[in-house]
Amino acid sequence: MKNFKRYLITSALPYANGPIHIGHLAGVYVPSDIYTRYLRMKGVDVISICGSDEHGVPITMKARKEGVPPHVIVDRYHAINKKAFEDFGISFDIYSRTSNKVHYDTASEIFRTLYDKGEFTEKSTDQYYDEEAGCFLADRYITGTCPHCGNENAYGDQCEKCGTSLSPNDLINPHSTVSGSKPVLKETLHWYLPLDKYEPWLRKWILDDHKEWKTNVYGQCKSWLDQGLQPRAVSRDLDWGIPVPVEGAEGKVLYVWFDAPIGYISATKELTPDWEKYWKDKDTRMIHFIGKDNIVFHCIIFPAILNAEGSFILPDNVPANEFLNLENDKISTSRNWAVWLHEYLEDFPGKQDVLRYTLCANAPETKDNDFTWKDFQARNNNELVAILGNFVNRTLVLTNNYYGGEVPKRGVTDQNDNNTLNEIARLKETIEASIEAFRFREALKEAMNLARLGNKYLADAEPWKVIKTDPERVKTIMNISLQITANLTIVFEPFLPFSMEKLCGWINLRGMKWNNAGSSDLLEPGHLINKPELLFDKIEDQEINTQIEKLLLTKRANEAAEARVAPAKAPVTFDDFSRMDIRTATILEAEKVPKTTKLLKLKIDTGLDIRTIVSGIAEHYEPEKIIGKQISIIANLEPRKIKGIESQGMILMAEDKDGKLVMVTPSEKVSNGSTIK
Repeated sequence: MKNFKRYLITSALPYANGPIHIGHLAGVYVPSDIYTRYLRMKGVDVISICGSDEHGVPITMKARKEGVPPHVIVDRYHAINKKAFEDFGISFDIYSRTSNKVHYDTASEIFRTLYDKGEFTEKSTDQYYDEEAGCFLADRYITGTCPHCGNENAYGDQCEKCGTSLSPNDLINPHSTVSGSKPVLKETLHWYLPLDKYEPWLRKWILDDHKEWKTNVYGQCKSWLDQGLQPRAVSRDLDWGIPVPVEGAEGKVLYVWFDAPIGYISATKELTPDWEKYWKDKDTRMIHFIGKDNIVFHCIIFPAILNAEGSFILPDNVPANEFLNLENDKISTSRNWAVWLHEYLEDFPGKQDVLRYTLCANAPETKDNDFTWKDFQARNNNELVAILGNFVNRTLVLTNNYYGGEVPKRGVTDQNDNNTLNEIARLKETIEASIEAFRFREALKEAMNLARLGNKYLADAEPWKVIKTDPERVKTIMNISLQITANLTIVFEPFLPFSMEKLCGWINLRGMKWNNAGSSDLLEPGHLINKPELLFDKIEDQEINTQIEKLLLTKRANEAAEARVAPAKAPVTFDDFSRMDIRTATILEAEKVPKTTKLLKLKIDTGLDIRTIVSGIAEHYEPEKIIGKQISIIANLEPRKIKGIESQGMILMAEDKDGKLVMVTPSEKVSNGSTIK
């Protein structure tokens, strides 16, 4: 691999329409921070760039829902997320925002450069227009029935029920979410980036030159390229965003996918006057940390823009992660099904590293993964407390008890001592290789193996027993245990910065670099350490049950909100209704109709006669359990044959939101044949 002079690390800009949740952290920000901290420990010239993405339809939809201007929304969530990142220890060099003037200027300049070079094509198309509101509708402002699953609330770009990507023209019975009216098609002019023009270059740059990319990233890029790239609009008919900087573009803004990645450039301009060395010097290595839903933008579209502009470097790697689920269900902002970072920090003060550890240990690096509160508790209690915390505590307590906190001198070493010292160096190399390959789960596991090594070494050496017979031997044991402890502060710092800061204070060891790891002489004889406290505390069941109950309340609220009532049918006259003969009856016999799964054959007493009704309720009721049950029927429904059986009437049933059928029965016993009015 080429040796680079500097590194530029970017993390996907989160939409400022809601708070940060654990899915964002696991997919992007924890791995980005681990890698950045690692590079800083190596003494590399590195900057970490992020900020709020403050344009686009999700912002305006949130603002419209709350009845406030968009800037109120972005100001609120930019502040919430910036503070949450800081409190969680995500060490960005700058957390900017795309509403800043420097970003407007930078995005406009890049658009204008491509425009003047003739890189865009202009095209008029028919798009949905809301005549009542007097505006063109972005895809998310159009809802209708999904043609694939029948969901009546599918968006113009995707059905969130079945996950199918859509276009507004696919929707059945589309309507505007702005006014509720049915939109009309109207011609509008937009500028397009001809991705098909760049396809040969992209194919070589990605498929030939970057075969080292993660398989999920490489595979998704190959799939897009194999399907053939199409021109993509870079402008939108909206009133919130960066105005398209050309004449005749009134009422049009830059499409958010065009302006948002440029936010990395504008944020770097804010950070340093030397921004060009990070963006235009080929000795800089740029790495994008993103989630899988952003792969196409960062691997295909943004590189095409940079290449067309001509003066910028391109990303060297894009280690995208898959998605994290929550308690076996997809994280959803709209359904409030998430663990929000700012709430976690309030509920678990001082436990930032526990969440960092859990999210990294269970990171969705190659496939979607799941976060559960029980696993969170187990990771803390069984690993952080029982392995890492246990070893550190035993080592420091014994050192204080035996030597008053002074590091003893290592004497003659035996084979087990030497093997242990060699293993320290080997683990450091393994951890480093895993981090360099963006395999952070693997790196964290190997770091914990160093703590396991320490526990095993102490358990095998038994200094608490040997101190009685061979105190000189114990000095060697404790010296080696302390060297392992010192190494832990280095290899764990990218993963657990708060805990390692605390541990460094206990052992009076500051300023260690990554290359110091693996050494068996980090603490000199005579070096004084302080009295320790517990590095991690156990998390009790009650704390976890509180979080689980919070999710259960959210689930119940979602189920209640999703319980939609069927729309009213067309009005009927009283005469129409009065012609229906609705009566009570009692089921005398019930049996399944052969060769069917849904039908029951019922013999009923209507008070007028004994008759047969065939009803599609076999999936909801067992025949033997409904005999003797009083029901309501339409008695004068025209008879019809079903599976060769003449059915003389229909049972009245209520259907709930899950499709379950429930018999409509009198609340009190009445005579068969009683009319229902």
